[in-house]
Amino acid sequence: MPIIINIDVMLARRKMSSGELAQKVGITPANLSILKCGRAKAVRLSTLEALCSALDCQPGDILEFQPQEKEE
Repeated sequence: MPIIINIDVMLARRKMSSGELAQKVGITPANLSILKCGRAKAVRLSTLEALCSALDCQPGDILEFQPQEKEE
């Protein structure tokens, strides 16, 4: 998948646990795990906003685009 989720990186930078982040954002630890592993099909903008607020970061700090190489 060309979209990389960097929640683990931001958690390490903020010295915060996943459980603490889930509580601050208002989502279950299971749903946070789905986001962290990149298995989520979509992210609500309100959830992204809450993540950015809790981690004191910008959306670009959490989401990264890495284009896939095209086969010729």
